[in-house]
Amino acid sequence: MIRRSDDIGALERAVGHTFEDRKLLAEALTHSSIIDSASNERLEFLGDRVLGLVIAQTLVSRYPNENEGMLAPRLNDLVRRETLAQVAETLDLGAHMKMARSESQSGGRRKQSMLADAMEAIVAAVFLDGGLQAARDVILDAWRPYLDAQNTAPIDAKTALQEWAQGRGLPLPTYETLDREGPDHDPRFRVGVSLSTGERAEGVDSSKRAAQQVAATELLSILDTNA
Repeated sequence: MIRRSDDIGALERAVGHTFEDRKLLAEALTHSSIIDSASNERLEFLGDRVLGLVIAQTLVSRYPNENEGMLAPRLNDLVRRETLAQVAETLDLGAHMKMARSESQSGGRRKQSMLADAMEAIVAAVFLDGGLQAARDVILDAWRPYLDAQNTAPIDAKTALQEWAQGRGLPLPTYETLDREGPDHDPRFRVGVSLSTGERAEGVDSSKRAAQQVAATELLSILDTNA
């Protein structure tokens, strides 16, 4: 839990929102490894939807001439786990998170998955505390560098991998769902992707589609390293 008022004030200034109910902020920063406290999993679930709505609405407004097929890669790039973790790092969320000692000692405060989850939970906490406009203000301020960097629509990892294979006369990549864990409100899918030449990689995320993107990104990284 955040103990000192100066810590709370510093974090609120970094986030860009002063909480009426600071219990929401504390919950957003509590990892599930703390078994005697409400964890941030429910807030993470809500924050994912709020973030997606605000970013999608912003993209539709920014790019009135782009169709869904062009907007989707932009959205995926802005709400993916890696971007969420980067935003969390700029806010120094890791330093404020409450987690079990074992998680902290194993580098939990720097893990992308934990940082991304905490960032989504922060978005939800702001939404519940101050409403949609407050959440939108926080999101657009924190995501401004990433929004401004999208001069051209990014190619999503699955499309890039498909183009890589086609450019070499290979069959399309093959995706396979390997495992599903977690409760219904927060599932984790493990997906594998492979090429006919034998290269393969895996990805884990909260939906099959997102896990496929993670797997494709990992395989592209492997192919780039071996090039």
